[in-house]
Amino acid sequence: MGSIVVVFPKKETAVNIRNVLMRGGIEVAGICTTGAQTLQFADNLEEGIIICGYKMQDMLYSELRECLPENFEVLLIASADKWGQGLVKGVIGLPMPIKVYDLLNTIEMMLQNMQRRRRKRREAAKNRNAAQQQVIDQAKSLLMERNQMTEEEAHRYLQKCSMDSGTNMPETARMVLTIMEE
Repeated sequence: MGSIVVVFPKKETAVNIRNVLMRGGIEVAGICTTGAQTLQFADNLEEGIIICGYKMQDMLYSELRECLPENFEVLLIASADKWGQGLVKGVIGLPMPIKVYDLLNTIEMMLQNMQRRRRKRREAAKNRNAAQQQVIDQAKSLLMERNQMTEEEAHRYLQKCSMDSGTNMPETARMVLTIMEE
């Protein structure tokens, strides 16, 4: 399941939203008050949903969205005039004042979409041909040898680089091989 991070400049607001979500049966991974904290928190997660207001202490929601990896979505909670001109890609908006029913249903919909995308990625991984798997294995071996990583750490590293760059695993493995063999 995707991780949820609640980000608002006032910690009390974030705590209230977290409590509403938890009463609705949705687990929250953390609370932040700045965009920088959120980005640090997101670095430790594979994917997730960031619930935030229009403006944090150090950045706007659109700047946060630009800095987040592709596997994250943003749920913007703000007055409709703040996002009336349209939203940035990867952002869903809910108008203020927020209704608990709308919040819970929107989060559930976003989590289902994330789960669907995760299934598609797994299917693609299962359908790799032997040449693609060989490239991935070579990159893992090189990482294990040069960086003293375990196979699991090397695999996780390739996954993270793949997600961060928006490329598939075989392509990321080729990039790692090219960079490390120079």
